[in-house]
Amino acid sequence: MSDPVIKRALVSVSDKTGIVDFCRELASMGVEIFSTGGTLKSLQDAGIAAASISTITGFPEIMDGRVKTLHPKIHGGLLAVRQNPGHQQAARENGIGFIDLVAVNLYPFEATIAKADVTFEEAIENIDIGGPSMLRSAAKNNESVTVLTDAADYATVLAEMQSNGGATTRATRLTLAAKVYALTSRYDTAIAAYMAKAAGIEGAGDTMTVRLEKELGMRYGENPHQSAGLYKMDDGNGVRSFGAIFEKLHGKELSYNNMLDIAAASGIVEEFRGEEPSVVIVKHTNPCGVAQAPTLCEAWRKAFSTDTQAPFGGIIAFNRPLDMETASAVNEIFTEILIAPAFEEGVLDLLMKKKDRRLVLQKQPLPKAGWEFKSTPFGMLVQERDSKMVAPEELKVVTKRQPTSEELADLMFAWKICRHIKSNTILYVKNRQTFGVGAGQMSRVDSSKIARWKASEVGLDLKGSVVASDAFFPFADGLLAAAEAGVTAVIQPGGSIRDNEVIEAADANNLAMVFTGMRHFKH
Repeated sequence: MSDPVIKRALVSVSDKTGIVDFCRELASMGVEIFSTGGTLKSLQDAGIAAASISTITGFPEIMDGRVKTLHPKIHGGLLAVRQNPGHQQAARENGIGFIDLVAVNLYPFEATIAKADVTFEEAIENIDIGGPSMLRSAAKNNESVTVLTDAADYATVLAEMQSNGGATTRATRLTLAAKVYALTSRYDTAIAAYMAKAAGIEGAGDTMTVRLEKELGMRYGENPHQSAGLYKMDDGNGVRSFGAIFEKLHGKELSYNNMLDIAAASGIVEEFRGEEPSVVIVKHTNPCGVAQAPTLCEAWRKAFSTDTQAPFGGIIAFNRPLDMETASAVNEIFTEILIAPAFEEGVLDLLMKKKDRRLVLQKQPLPKAGWEFKSTPFGMLVQERDSKMVAPEELKVVTKRQPTSEELADLMFAWKICRHIKSNTILYVKNRQTFGVGAGQMSRVDSSKIARWKASEVGLDLKGSVVASDAFFPFADGLLAAAEAGVTAVIQPGGSIRDNEVIEAADANNLAMVFTGMRHFKH
């Protein structure tokens, strides 16, 4: 069939960007325009010939505009199959005229509920009923009807009409129809999430709707043979996106692995927001050095001294604006990414001299609440983010010796970092500096051996340090290994059937040990 010429248009938009100019062009091509409410007024005020939707339905807009387009003469005009004799006859018998173009965008529900002071009643009134209905009818009949939801598409449609005798192409109509269903799906997802929250439905329910919208293309995934992308996500806790939190100021495009490392580094440095200057060094999502100090530069040197090899090509995050002294020190080695809440004067000029290095501004804190999703070949795992933290007063001292104030500060510092390291985790800390990191081993004892070996490689003495374990010590051997290294205090969840043996071993070695009652496995 030939592309249908657009003769009648229905226009009803909440966002009126570009609508007057669009309709003026339609009218100049002889298109008959029908409209509603505020859109109709805008068109008529601009001198554009447009008639009320009531002239089609023969029925006024009622109930504060809740009912105006839900009528057979509207949906019949949108859904009628033009080549179906039966549909043509039904249209004639019922006085239904075909509608060839629909331009509709929806009540701003998402923007409305994003307001801090929004009431439930206000949210409900911003649920569009007629708009999605018209869009879906028009999109279903995309063989004959052109449907627009985005002002950015007005120019494309006008250009095609001008070059195609008043018609659009089938390819364009199909593309526009696909945008409709993406929009209505997102819209319904936002409403469903809001209603569930209002109803007090919490936890991982029987069903969960998540909307993903591509934000950035990735050259490839973890490896060059894997395709990948970064998607904004709306899971009912609001939209989460890279651009809302970060801004890349310099360097080549970020990769899939870069994104994982940025998430890891910023997640750890977030633990120290508002605290003393802190620096986090990450490699392959695990921290290889974390430290706090009176100055940022001192914190960097302490963090770097934990492991002087892994930071090359690593990701560095700072909890303070990056100053020139620290930037100059960091600039001595090759790093992939630097993340900071600000860059002091002259720092960007210095760091941008290395073209391959990415410089990332963190504009906002990371969201702590919400869901975490992990894909498997057999389904999606969903869990709450591990955002709970034990306060010092919640710790349970289980040994005869109480930790000193300095030990307690190191224990809390270690515990903040510990939950960001892959299990099994053993972490040695001294003077708010990581001294040895053991991560991702099949045995907790192996993690402890690796952490001790890493410390010895750079000449860090573990005597007087504290140790953190992300899960309980199943046997006393792991704790005894720490005691042998010179540890004076231990933080762990507790909960093993052999806790008494571990406590006895701690007492026998004059260690202070605290239980958190909270495990931090990270697989």
